[in-house]
Amino acid sequence: MNNKVISRLGSYYHAWARSHPDAAEEFSGALEDLLSDGGVTYDRVWARVKEWSSLKAKARKQHPDGSPQYPEPWQDIHDVVGVRVTTYHSTEIPAAITVLRDSFLVHRNVDKTTETRVSGTFGYGSHHLILEVSEDSPEELRAYRGMRFEVQIRTVLQHAWAEFEHDIRYKRGPEEPDPAVDRAFTLAAGLIELADQQFDLIASVQSSGASTTDDEVELSSETLPGVLAVLLGNRFPRPRSELFRWLGEILLANGVTTVAELRLLLDDMDIEALGRAMNYRFLPGQVRLIDDLLLRRYGDDHISRTRDSSSRATQRERQLKTRLAKMRRAHITAEKG
Repeated sequence: MNNKVISRLGSYYHAWARSHPDAAEEFSGALEDLLSDGGVTYDRVWARVKEWSSLKAKARKQHPDGSPQYPEPWQDIHDVVGVRVTTYHSTEIPAAITVLRDSFLVHRNVDKTTETRVSGTFGYGSHHLILEVSEDSPEELRAYRGMRFEVQIRTVLQHAWAEFEHDIRYKRGPEEPDPAVDRAFTLAAGLIELADQQFDLIASVQSSGASTTDDEVELSSETLPGVLAVLLGNRFPRPRSELFRWLGEILLANGVTTVAELRLLLDDMDIEALGRAMNYRFLPGQVRLIDDLLLRRYGDDHISRTRDSSSRATQRERQLKTRLAKMRRAHITAEKG
């Protein structure tokens, strides 16, 4: 790779890094909100900005004929920002992909798990996407419009296998692979695939095992999963388990404390009207649905009561105001019609 090209890449990279010191936190926060709003049950979302030494090494890579793999590295390398999403079971991966596809431009979508399965082997399992921040992307990523970034989605078990395997092989360096270690990794990969299938089965059984409940039952993080299973069935995706506590807090802040009061909030006609007003890009999860129903009913009061309930209070207040304005515009349009 021409030193002049590397020098130009360094200038681009360092200028960009100075302009976006919080890029990793902004991307991880935006994707967490998207996946939660879409009802995706995920384990963790985290992002990193590629270090200069790593970017420079990648930019120097060549094809076997000596030509550069990345002739224009700043445009051709798409993982300057990389995001990783882990889910508890693989049935959540398609749901996560759908949410991301509806929120970003998709330039590449590769299922590594299917690739290894088609080849008749066990091994690295992950779903890789190259996405571009667009006009339809979250508002908090406005400064990154036009930028491409990589997202890897895998189950926690696939992640554990990949991290351990990478660690062992990295420490080995250029040495010849140990056949015994390779066989052990292959066996472990097969067991992980079997375990993932069992987790999928457990999740399927659990989602269909809702029980009935009494209207006077008080709402809490413990009772909400069963209550919502009864009141909403499978119409809207369930959230991660830890979000039920936050959901209970915003319901309590608005005086919704019993099943009977929640049932009134989840009126089918109100849900339909909300859907027309918001024109969701994807089916909202239970938490997003209820948050928006509370916003529709209580307006600015809901914002003032719950804006500090999030760890990203400033962003939440701005998002709620944007959503409320959209609801009010839809209401005015409907009245004129």
